[in-house]
Amino acid sequence: MSEYQYYEFLAIDRPLTTDEMDELRALSTRATITPVSFTNEYHWGDFKGNPDKLIQHYFDAHVYVANWMTAIFTVRLPIEALTHETAKDVAVPYLLDIRPTKTHWIITWSLEESENYDRFGMEDGRGWMARLAPVRDELLRGDLRSLYIGWLAAVTGEIMDDDEMEPLSVSGLGDLTAAQQALAEFLEVDPDLLAGAGMGSPAAPEAEISAQEMDKWIDALPREEVNSILKQLLEGKGQKAERSIRNRFASWRRGLQTGDTDAPRRTVGELRQNTEKARLIRMEKQKRDRKQWETKRREKREAYLKNLSSDFPKAWALVKEPVERRSGRGYDEACRMLVDIAEAYALFASQKQFQKELKKFMAGHLRRKALIQRLVKAGIWKGQ
Repeated sequence: MSEYQYYEFLAIDRPLTTDEMDELRALSTRATITPVSFTNEYHWGDFKGNPDKLIQHYFDAHVYVANWMTAIFTVRLPIEALTHETAKDVAVPYLLDIRPTKTHWIITWSLEESENYDRFGMEDGRGWMARLAPVRDELLRGDLRSLYIGWLAAVTGEIMDDDEMEPLSVSGLGDLTAAQQALAEFLEVDPDLLAGAGMGSPAAPEAEISAQEMDKWIDALPREEVNSILKQLLEGKGQKAERSIRNRFASWRRGLQTGDTDAPRRTVGELRQNTEKARLIRMEKQKRDRKQWETKRREKREAYLKNLSSDFPKAWALVKEPVERRSGRGYDEACRMLVDIAEAYALFASQKQFQKELKKFMAGHLRRKALIQRLVKAGIWKGQ
């Protein structure tokens, strides 16, 4: 297997300047660079830049995939988006790293020891950023489920003892967003463990922003902050003003409503018990789904055979064409058609009548050994 690495960076809060794009170009002549992104892949060699520095100075999200079974997702958040207490509680060495800079949190989810060889033998990393990037906005709104998922990855890896407690009680685990589901897939969190964690989890709070909330926040804004925002707009710094005001509003909303709940925290052992329950529920559902699929398949098959039985002479006539082709593919097709006709006779006429008609049909084809071999193998010709 040849070496493969995929790097993608995304600027969300502000676009890159021309100078910044030039600085990034110096790191790679092959990369695709736009005012909001940097993408490159390597089949040999390595990236000259330092992803940590790039995420600190230029970008807000980063995806890295390497075919030595490694997958990494990183986001940068304003420092006010997360409390130090939450960061300390939920972090897991080597799997969920949460570290502060003076102005931001750098949060990194890592999968380092995957055993999914098929995934990393085929995957090229493209498409993950689009699926994962919304996690950042969710965190800005106070939705901590993605951090909990990062902690669950450690439980999947069986590095947690049964008596250890979950780091926080989070609502909405039974109804994850598309981005959160993608993150669990990216980190290869056990789906049954994820479903088990959702058992008994309170419903997620309403995410929609009401006009009443906005009015309440705007009315409480200090005059100097309003002046600062208006000044930025007049100076042509609309994007900066919007980013600043959105972050402030999100921070205020988090103070009213966070992802934490008052529900009692569970032990890893309890989560593993829920995992087994979820596994049994999934298997039972799969069994029901298979039975329903089989029923529908059988009904469809019977309807087809009934239609076939409505005009048996036409069915026999249609078999002649593939037989006359005198090819292996033609004989295969003829055999399949005759199997269908045999089943139609068995359901809506009689097997004895089918054998009688088959002898008449085969009277002119007894020298076609390849055809006869197929019919014998299918169990509809005895070699008379």
